[in-house]
Amino acid sequence: MTMENWDDIRVALAVARAGTVSGAAEALGVHHATVIRRIDALESQLGARLFQRHPRGYALTEAGQALLVAGGAADERFAQMAAQIAGSGDRIEGELVVTSLPELAGFVMPRLNALLRRHDGLRLRYVTDARLFRLDAGEAHVAIRAGAQPTEPDYVIRPMQPVFHRLYAAPAYLDANGPVADVARHRFCLPGPESHGAPVMRWLSDRVPPAHVVMISNDAEAREAVIRAGLAIGILADSRADGLTEVMCLPEWKSSLWLVTHVDLHRTSKVQAAVAALQGNDMAEA
Repeated sequence: MTMENWDDIRVALAVARAGTVSGAAEALGVHHATVIRRIDALESQLGARLFQRHPRGYALTEAGQALLVAGGAADERFAQMAAQIAGSGDRIEGELVVTSLPELAGFVMPRLNALLRRHDGLRLRYVTDARLFRLDAGEAHVAIRAGAQPTEPDYVIRPMQPVFHRLYAAPAYLDANGPVADVARHRFCLPGPESHGAPVMRWLSDRVPPAHVVMISNDAEAREAVIRAGLAIGILADSRADGLTEVMCLPEWKSSLWLVTHVDLHRTSKVQAAVAALQGNDMAEA
């Protein structure tokens, strides 16, 4: 049966419940001629009489009784489904997909952990990748991006607290190589090409000879191991720097972060709660 047939069935249900064409027409807000035309079309489609016409109204035949039972149950399920869909946007539950940059977990996860504690029906999928996920294609609910403010149409952009990149070294490295005053004299362990747009990477690329970069890796754990071994200095998240020494952090290394959502989902309670949490707000809803 097509959706047009379902419209005919709903008209038939209205006639069965009202007992008259005029009562069904009033309930549906249509002309009584439309009701008669719909009933005639449905009976022709089914090849069976659904009603016995008489002066006092329409009485159900045996086939009509079967339609009333099956069609009524289906109509009730559709109503329940519509109510569920309408209410789902008001609940903070189900899957929440947040995409971010690999280096930001230590900064982002405490905020998302707080969100999960407040809403035990929420299931987080946290994806780190240098590529830009397409929010318009439903790849994520919220994206965290760094650098220049995104300009895609139909995206809602909110600022997030910026991060400051820092250079760290192991005490053993500093004992062997001295203080970091002139970076051109020191050896470095740096992120891969996915981070080349960061202000700190642009600053270093202008000052550090390529021969002094002893390791490049997009794996923060691998870079941390090299730095802790005293083989080089490098950029690490603060959460990975316990026991290391901060050797440099400049104001121009500040990196802007942006929370990006799609306009079609931005006002849903789940996305609003995620944005508020990631902005550092205590409230669950923005």
